[in-house]
Amino acid sequence: MAAAAALRELADDQLINQLGEAKRELFNLRFQFATGQLTNPARITQVKRDIARMNTVLREREIAAAEALVAEESS
Repeated sequence: MAAAAALRELADDQLINQLGEAKRELFNLRFQFATGQLTNPARITQVKRDIARMNTVLREREIAAAEALVAEESS
């Protein structure tokens, strides 16, 4: 599980890479679930929440950058 505070310390490219890895893991977990090979179904929920955390941090950064741009333009 990735804590939001730890995710905020990562650079954008590292965060995007981790997001891609988490999405691949979720795909594999869903595939295992469909074939009956998944041993820990709770892992799907954990990975989904990690993906949501990563998307939230990326969106926060996007909003902060947009607000900085607007503040710079109005100055």
